[in-house]
Amino acid sequence: MAYDYSEVVANAQQWAEQALGAGWISAEAAAQLKELETKSPDSLFSPQEARPLIVAFMGGSGVGKSTLLNRLAGKPIARVGVERPTSREVTLFHHHSVAIQNLPEQLPITHIKIAQHDEEAKKQIIWIDMPDFDSTEQGNKQLVLQWLPHIDVLVYVVSPERYRDEKAWRLLLTEGAKHAWLFVLNQWDRGQPEQYEDFKQQLHKAGFFEPIIFKTICADDWQTDEFAQLEATIMALAQGHTVQQLQQRGQALRKRALQQQLQDIRASLVGQAPVSKLPSLWQYHWQQAVTVLGQGFVWPIKNAATYYGEHAADLLGNPSNGRVALWDEWAQTRFDDALDLFVLDAAQQGLPVLPLKTALAELRGKAAKILQGQTELAVRQALARPGSHLHRSLLKVIRLLEITLPLAAMSWVGYQVFLGFYQSNQTSSHYLGVDFAIHSSLLIAITWLVPFFILKKAQPSLRKSALKGLNTGVKQAFGLLDDAIQETIADFSQTHAGQLEQLAALIGQCECPDVETRLVVDNDSPLARMLIG
Repeated sequence: MAYDYSEVVANAQQWAEQALGAGWISAEAAAQLKELETKSPDSLFSPQEARPLIVAFMGGSGVGKSTLLNRLAGKPIARVGVERPTSREVTLFHHHSVAIQNLPEQLPITHIKIAQHDEEAKKQIIWIDMPDFDSTEQGNKQLVLQWLPHIDVLVYVVSPERYRDEKAWRLLLTEGAKHAWLFVLNQWDRGQPEQYEDFKQQLHKAGFFEPIIFKTICADDWQTDEFAQLEATIMALAQGHTVQQLQQRGQALRKRALQQQLQDIRASLVGQAPVSKLPSLWQYHWQQAVTVLGQGFVWPIKNAATYYGEHAADLLGNPSNGRVALWDEWAQTRFDDALDLFVLDAAQQGLPVLPLKTALAELRGKAAKILQGQTELAVRQALARPGSHLHRSLLKVIRLLEITLPLAAMSWVGYQVFLGFYQSNQTSSHYLGVDFAIHSSLLIAITWLVPFFILKKAQPSLRKSALKGLNTGVKQAFGLLDDAIQETIADFSQTHAGQLEQLAALIGQCECPDVETRLVVDNDSPLARMLIG
């Protein structure tokens, strides 16, 4: 699909606005896209109708461009005289049936003078006399700059005394490729052949391979100059496909310039290293930060474990009680340093880091909350189930023995009492004695006291359990922080890829399917000599 230049510009400006807001491009790059020139000769007319060729006489003060237009019109339609600047307004000379339908608002109607004619032969041409662009009056210069994008052919008028004008030369170099050019060395009756050759050499340096230069005079004896050839050349340009060729060429050139601009922006987005390296780059800085934080947390964790061990009941009863903050200003500084170094390294790779920096800023304030939440949860879990699995299993066995051993001992003693009583009725033996009573009491006491004592002494340390929980919580918090940052990097990478895809689409819209036929003009055509090569 072939896009019109104005469509591509609108799409590029829309993209630049959102990219600037998200921090992907600089304000300078966005401003350059916003200031793209969309004005053209075609924008003055309705797209449904064939438009005329727009030809403008341009030059410095006193070179005689207004006189040339008056000579062309056959009557005084443009102001002439010795006053400087001579031209203070834009003079339009065209057929009475031709009208500019879409005059831009920035072109003040008060500075436009319109003269009309009835010559059918000149119906397809609008002649314009531009103000003196080297004027000290800024209004004149602004008028010239505002009208330039709407011109097809610029008739650049100089005089033997003024053909090396620096202001004119700078304007020629700036606007050169955007227009077709004809050159008039006016007031030639005061000129020298050396000046003509020097002027021609200047134009060669500016990029014109074989510029078309007409020598004209302002005296009454006009038969000896080349004004008729100038008029015939412009009349010939108004015929055939010249307007279409200029239109296609202008649009293709502007698309190329926009394409290059977008490619430069894309290069600044791509950077020197791929975005895929960001996760490994972050891991490098994060591992260093984890090592430092781990060393710095040793003492606070021990103190916190002691506190939690002594206040376990309060902690388990009310989560808000006994909160011990491990993430202090020192820890926050170390974490911020890791993020800053990561962003700095990404910036040194040429990547646009403002969106990444903005996304990471949200995590800076969450680190303390994540660590606090994970450590408290881990401590609560550790205190609720203190000790190791083996330790807890052993305690269960001892608790069982604390019940079963005394019961077994009492059962055995009861059995012996019953057996002794039964045997004493059949024999003359005495019924059990004091020794049995003492020994049986000791047996029952020992079977109860030993498991009770072991159970008492084998209880797991709440401090050690809290210490284990704190270390586990810190490890989990570090893992969550790392995951959050990796997710942020992944989102950044995905959004970055989306921006590059949009830029690639915009660059593709700048492609011209038949760019060679649009830019190359037949070497035998006068138009080929009027374009910068």
